[in-house]
Amino acid sequence: MGKPILYGIANSRAFRSLWAAEEIGLDYEHVQTSFRGDAQEASYLAVNPNGRIPALVDGDLKLFESMAINMYLARAYGDGLLPTDASLEAQTWQWSIWGISEIEPFQMQIVVQKFFVPEDRRDETVVDQALRGLRRPLDVLEAHLKQRDYLLGDQFTLADLNLAGVMDLLSLAEVSVDEWPAVRAWLDSCYARQSFAAAKSLS
Repeated sequence: MGKPILYGIANSRAFRSLWAAEEIGLDYEHVQTSFRGDAQEASYLAVNPNGRIPALVDGDLKLFESMAINMYLARAYGDGLLPTDASLEAQTWQWSIWGISEIEPFQMQIVVQKFFVPEDRRDETVVDQALRGLRRPLDVLEAHLKQRDYLLGDQFTLADLNLAGVMDLLSLAEVSVDEWPAVRAWLDSCYARQSFAAAKSLS
């Protein structure tokens, strides 16, 4: 069986899976695939019929959705990145899903207004409401991280990678988390990893 093939570019949701692959030290093939144009080609639609990135091909397996890809990579290749304890694995799922349900919708509203809506049509009310909406989940995360260095304890795991990968978009959206010092320290620690820089270079 050949190398796993990971499709996507770093300045997209595919970054989360590129980061996971780099953190694991996976020997993989990276196919740069943008969400505009490339992902609509027939050859790519045969991999991911949704026409979105990322996608993974590993032998006969074809996967889409960054969180599913990361869970697979961590279980199949990532020695120690995904906890084997059932309760800790469940918490990994919990924080991963929480990130895309509680954080991502608000940050996407901000990104859309700042980068995709023409300046003369931007609605600052949407941005203000999204910033207010972010406060509650950031308060929850702050309270949790005051008690520990990482989401599951004192070691970096896939839970941290998945959630920090989602929250990386906050920097693009120019949203400060300095009001939440435990969150800020945790993100800084996650983003200081060599694997993060390596994945960022794959745009």
